[in-house]
Amino acid sequence: CPAAARLFRVCLFFVLFLFFFFYLPVSRAQPRISRTMATLILEDGSSFRGRPFGAHVSVSGEVVFQTGMVGYPEALSDPSYRRQLLTLTYPLVGNYGVPGDEEGPFGLSRWFESSRIHAAALIVGELTERPSHWSAAKSLDQWLQEHGVPGLQGVDTRRLTKKIREKGTMLGKLVLDQTPSDDVPFENPDQRNLVQEVSMKEPRVFNPSGGVRITVVDCGIKFNQIRCLAQRGARVTVLPWDHPLDPNDFDGLFISNGPGDPRFCQTTIENLRAVVCVENPKPVFGICLGHQLLALLIGAKTYKMKYGNRGHNQPCLHHGTGRCFITSQNHGFAVDAGTLPPDWSVLFTNANDQTNEGIVHQSKPLFSVQFHPEHMAGPTDLVGLFDVFLDTRLTDHLTFPASPRPSEVRRPRKVLILGSGGLSIGQAGEFDYSGSQVGQSGRTRTGSPILGRSPPVKRSVWSAGHQGPEGGEYPDGPDQPQHRHGADLQGSGGQGLLPAHHAGLRGAGHQERASRRRPADVRRPDGEPIPGPGPRRVWYPGLMVVSLSQAVAAAERLGYPVLVRSAFALGGLGSGFANSREELTALATAAFAHTSQVLVDKSLKGWKEIEYEVVRDAYDNCITVCNMENVDPLGIHTGESIVVAPSQTLNDHEYHLLRRTAIKVIRHLGIVGECNIQYALNPESDQYYIIEVNARLSRSSALASKATGFPLAYVAAKLGLGIPLPELRYVLLSPCCPPAVPLSPYWDQDQSVLGPKPDPDFENVVWSSPSGPLGGFLPLSRPPLAPQELQTPTDKRIFVLAAALRSGYTVEKLYQLTKIDRWFLHKMKNIADHERLLETFNQDESAMPPEVMLKAKQLGFSDKQIALAVQSTELAVRKLRRDWSILPAVKQIDTVAAEWPAQTNYLYLTYHGAEDDLGFGEPHVMVIGSGVYRIGSSVEFDWCAVGCITELRKMGYKTIMVNYNPETVSTDYDMCDRLYFDEISFEVVMDIYERENPEGVILSMGGQLPNNIAMALHRQQCRILGTSPEFIDCAENRFKFSRMLDTIGISQPQWKELSETESAVKFCEKVGYPCLVRPSYVLSGAAMNVAYGDGDLEKFLSNAVAVSREHPVVISKFIQEAKEIDVDAVACDGVVVAIAVSEHVENAGVHSGDATLVTPPQDLNQKTMDRIRTIVHAIGQELQVTGPFNLQLIAKDDQLKVIECNVRVSRSFPFVSKTLGVDLVAVATRAIMGEEVEPVGLMRGKGIVGVKVPQFSFSRLAGADVVLGVEMTSTGEVACFGENRYEAYLKAMLSTGFKIPKKNILLSIGSYKVRNRLLPTVQALEAMGYDLYASVGTADFYTEHGVSVSTTSAGGGSPSRERRPRCGSSLPRGDPAPRCVAGDRRGLAVRGGRRVFHQGEAAQHHELPGGEPLRPGDQPVHEEQRRAPPVLLRHQGLPDPAAGGGLLRSAHH
Repeated sequence: CPAAARLFRVCLFFVLFLFFFFYLPVSRAQPRISRTMATLILEDGSSFRGRPFGAHVSVSGEVVFQTGMVGYPEALSDPSYRRQLLTLTYPLVGNYGVPGDEEGPFGLSRWFESSRIHAAALIVGELTERPSHWSAAKSLDQWLQEHGVPGLQGVDTRRLTKKIREKGTMLGKLVLDQTPSDDVPFENPDQRNLVQEVSMKEPRVFNPSGGVRITVVDCGIKFNQIRCLAQRGARVTVLPWDHPLDPNDFDGLFISNGPGDPRFCQTTIENLRAVVCVENPKPVFGICLGHQLLALLIGAKTYKMKYGNRGHNQPCLHHGTGRCFITSQNHGFAVDAGTLPPDWSVLFTNANDQTNEGIVHQSKPLFSVQFHPEHMAGPTDLVGLFDVFLDTRLTDHLTFPASPRPSEVRRPRKVLILGSGGLSIGQAGEFDYSGSQVGQSGRTRTGSPILGRSPPVKRSVWSAGHQGPEGGEYPDGPDQPQHRHGADLQGSGGQGLLPAHHAGLRGAGHQERASRRRPADVRRPDGEPIPGPGPRRVWYPGLMVVSLSQAVAAAERLGYPVLVRSAFALGGLGSGFANSREELTALATAAFAHTSQVLVDKSLKGWKEIEYEVVRDAYDNCITVCNMENVDPLGIHTGESIVVAPSQTLNDHEYHLLRRTAIKVIRHLGIVGECNIQYALNPESDQYYIIEVNARLSRSSALASKATGFPLAYVAAKLGLGIPLPELRYVLLSPCCPPAVPLSPYWDQDQSVLGPKPDPDFENVVWSSPSGPLGGFLPLSRPPLAPQELQTPTDKRIFVLAAALRSGYTVEKLYQLTKIDRWFLHKMKNIADHERLLETFNQDESAMPPEVMLKAKQLGFSDKQIALAVQSTELAVRKLRRDWSILPAVKQIDTVAAEWPAQTNYLYLTYHGAEDDLGFGEPHVMVIGSGVYRIGSSVEFDWCAVGCITELRKMGYKTIMVNYNPETVSTDYDMCDRLYFDEISFEVVMDIYERENPEGVILSMGGQLPNNIAMALHRQQCRILGTSPEFIDCAENRFKFSRMLDTIGISQPQWKELSETESAVKFCEKVGYPCLVRPSYVLSGAAMNVAYGDGDLEKFLSNAVAVSREHPVVISKFIQEAKEIDVDAVACDGVVVAIAVSEHVENAGVHSGDATLVTPPQDLNQKTMDRIRTIVHAIGQELQVTGPFNLQLIAKDDQLKVIECNVRVSRSFPFVSKTLGVDLVAVATRAIMGEEVEPVGLMRGKGIVGVKVPQFSFSRLAGADVVLGVEMTSTGEVACFGENRYEAYLKAMLSTGFKIPKKNILLSIGSYKVRNRLLPTVQALEAMGYDLYASVGTADFYTEHGVSVSTTSAGGGSPSRERRPRCGSSLPRGDPAPRCVAGDRRGLAVRGGRRVFHQGEAAQHHELPGGEPLRPGDQPVHEEQRRAPPVLLRHQGLPDPAAGGGLLRSAHH
């Protein structure tokens, strides 16, 4: 009927609507996921659920595990895995796909070890369904389907490996859900003659034109064994396993590897007996099963191991030399070395389990090894055994000629460790972490290390430290003769010490090795080129130059574009790409300002950047600890790229090609200790270049240490002291690096952050980045997007990528625009696709299927981000997740992939695990660390956190540290009992808290980040130790704190809470500008600004509200020309027990982190000190402080006003503790834990004065405004001690890189008042013989006061007092022209890091005519910033303050 037809059409339309608008977008967003499930059932009854891939069939066999990170095509095609269910412990498998079966030399497959897959099944944690590699012809899933082999993913392989490790190898069966389990019986492959199944059926000859005749007994041979023999010129005849042998047919006999029990090969043993057990046998070499057969032949015994050795990282010790070699292994049976005949000796022993790895006859050319020296997959450290077999003596080959005997090495009694100096961009906390490890290493071996030359906030300075400038020329440091009875350890302090003297140095810090010089033909001691044969493997194509003309000539020779790099530079200082001669000239000129040596390289933009961390001892034992891959292509500094450890997109060939090269290079250079080598790798082939070698600890060393659990700096120091690598337990458990650990940099204007999150999925680190709107991979902008936004690498490009994926960009298009590997782009797309799926449940989050929630958590979505997508709240999502029992598992960062019990205390949360790796019975105290390093929150808070956990352990408490910054000492391997390497957020801290149930949580040692979650934790009944979170909120909340001060009668600047802009303007008009806008719960003065007018006020208020959305913003009167005072204190239940006072040299208005601090104070009288003490006691009592707190006061006209209180440690806690001799953190920790604390009172020091000065990095930030204000801009600090403040200040300034002028000084001083105050100083400079130059107004002032000052002349002529030049004129010829900075009345702007005059509001001023037109990108300088500009003191040859100048902001300076 018509009604029914209409109803049908309406229903059809509705169904189609739902399909196209809801189902289709979601289904396209999701990768293919098999809905069928399967189960791995072990013979003990345990089971592991997962998703099948490959062929959908059920199979059975022996369950084994392999710990290699690459090489799955080679492993699956290895005949030794016949009928085994192979478990790969590395969690991400299939990343680089499977290559096509290409024929290589000698008619052998280029990529595979046989012509088919021999494993019965493959079991992995996660399968990559969209591989990315130039050699990939298909996915792993497709390859397994073609060969009829099933796979299982989604399995907790760590749990499975631990079960096999504890109970031994077991039989198992992989059963699909639709198949009855009883229909698949357990099958024991050891009861079958597997060798017969895999051996060739007919003899076959390879390389028939070869000279030496080698007969191979094929027991299951791998193709690469044939290749290794044929490449060495042998004619290789491969015979079946049971073929008779005639010694007249060969010059040498090779016995291959194979599967199963060797006792099934009795026919082979009897055939071997006829040619081996004779008077003069021909050379015999056996591998793996061949080793076992040779042992049975001579009367020794074999046995089945508990679970075998399978992987690419087994350390083997050579008997006789003691050298250690990393080997590839795959065997379940072993030779009993105790049953060897008297005329046979042990050749190698496994350093892990002490099983036999090789035997050798004492007089005849007979030997065999259990491992696989032919690699494929695996390392090639002992591939030379094939040379031994053919024509070389065994002992000669395995002996390092230059190796001293351990007994001959003289060990020092005392060691001088050189620190890294002030923290700056490119050299931050990672080198403090290294220095700390080196100090611990020295204590355990020599007993008395000396720590020298470090900033006050660093942990390494606490014991036996020297505070002073670094550099061999400084006379008053620890280089004095009385200390020269030990040795120096360089390499742990970063770049700063490498150009210093290098007499008596230990370790890898030699100048020649760290420079950019490259030999024209780098060769090994045996004469072979290091990178290997062929034109593809050479040093980075470039030329070293020492002048601008040479640089131009080099660029012309190489062809543009070129890369300009400075020698002895850290963080890429002075480097950049030049597309033309003009750009080259600008870059080279800037580079030569920092160094005398510059490298001009051919540009390889778009290639992959790969790093390897290598260690080597004095006896030539050498291993690679970890490799890393930059997400961004070459052209972006590794310090500003997301770095993933280990690499994700390299196949076995590339991985070990680069590893092999790294070992050759470090051996050729003779480096002892740790070395970092960086490569450029062609994304479309295996072509590579060496970019550089750093013979020291690098910033990547910290990531590698935390990713692997291998303490690189600790080990490097031991090696520098002459200790052999095999003696250290860390090499015996050689790293497998199972988790993917991304290191994510983040830039917020000039704030840098590092935050890795170790989890098997790359997506997690993108979500844990705090730089998005809520953190994570969220688009900061919406379409339309310009291609330039993707092509140009900026600090926000990762979020532009998110927006591009949301707008429909394909992975291929994004690859062409960014050259980011497709594998990483697919991972990012997975996040964007799942976010879109979550948004479909925005009406009711409870309608979301649990598996969608679980997948979101596995992708790294936080509860807050899920709540944003479904339009709910974080707590509602948390409750729903817990109701569904979607909880994280606690896993260890396992150095050896569960093959051995993990030795590290590094833990992390993951939603990829089925069980925890450890129990939670013992009580602990939990300390929240400092998290990311950024301007305002740096290593000073890590120092406090480390001090806290150290004191807790002294008090007998077990400790838990939560931190995720690899640069920190608090995340070191032995700092605490349990370290959670995870983000610091409410969700994660609560998850850890609920799992651990600690005695309490200490928030006050980690800076601002822990304080920000105090109230959220408190609302969930979390036990917070120390000051109550309500009182923390009272201090952090600007409104509550100001109201409290009014209540208790403590003076403060006039203030008002922001309600709306109109009332704020009226308040400012009432009290008078300038006024200070202050948001709550911020660090380093973020969004804090001084408003000088209504326009400023409106702009600053909007910025402050954006930063502090959930908390009030307060406006207060800004008091000018006031003195600022810092007070650090400790209280117990409101009773103050210790007070430390520091005074600022600069007037109030400069952030305390940018100010110069002096303690004990030199200019405060007793009356002021008494009033400060009264204020501190009153506030401590009102806030009921228990633990540390910090107050900031201003003094003017005999009045003290409080401007801020932080109920936590401050950045000055380390400085005052070290200067005044009382560890305030230890005192605060005892107070927090309820211990009786002896009152210290007002700390007055021990007769020395400490001065702390800021370390700026303006030279690295093009366009940065060098004018200081209430928002912090310094990246670090340096402190030195002296008999008085002047001595301490000079030392501190020299430590920041300031150079004392030698001849010329330029003065540019803005106001009459400041000129007058500096008159005695300028007169003193003249008396010292300096040539003084000045801008016109400054020169006129001092000339009138009798000082000889030259004005700068126009046009490059001589200085003249008669002329009125423009800014930009020059000094006398031959002297560098300083740039004018301080202006008088013309417009002022910042351009490219310098301030320039422009044709603005007063261009017609008669003294300063002209000016430059404004350009796009110039940043106008506000009038208020010009009213009292700082004095700029520069000497010749230095382009900016950060390169050696200093801003003089007061008469004290």
